[in-house]
Amino acid sequence: MKHMELFNEESLVADTVADADADTFEKIYDYYFPRIYKYIRFRVGDPHLTDDLTSQVFENALNKLDKYNSQKGKFAAWLFAIAHNTVVDYFRKKKNNLCTYEDIEKLIDTTFDVEKACIAKEFRTKLFQALNSLSERERNIIGLKFWAGLTNRKIASLMGLSENNIGIIIYRSIIRLRVALQDLGVNTYE
Repeated sequence: MKHMELFNEESLVADTVADADADTFEKIYDYYFPRIYKYIRFRVGDPHLTDDLTSQVFENALNKLDKYNSQKGKFAAWLFAIAHNTVVDYFRKKKNNLCTYEDIEKLIDTTFDVEKACIAKEFRTKLFQALNSLSERERNIIGLKFWAGLTNRKIASLMGLSENNIGIIIYRSIIRLRVALQDLGVNTYE
């Protein structure tokens, strides 16, 4: 999916910071929401949790917008850092909490075809097992590419690597994922 560019991003961010303008921030939100949502969905898997965490990311970004400094880096890198930290904080907190009745209740959904849901869950489980064979950096790059829909150039800018290096990392990671999935019994050519 090709994303259109956000025109005058830096001036839009600067205007939003200067005016503390929620209407101007809405343009930034509309542009980045799909990418942030897909990135978080890739990391946590649960659509309801993804909704909550994505909301937290944009709430934090709006509240901390005055702390953004374009001299230190691109706005996209700052926003994705907030998204990454939000996911890390969630998993850190979850590690220390027990599952509640409400958490279990959210898992119950009568609209799904049970067979399709089981097949999808099994594939997702194997995909995440295969993704665990990659390094944290490789998982982040794969997440930014395929779930957040960023270009190699944008990922390179965010990660401080060359565009060619990003392409090579993605290519090698996909090969490793394909091998890991085949080892788990998944036909990757279907």
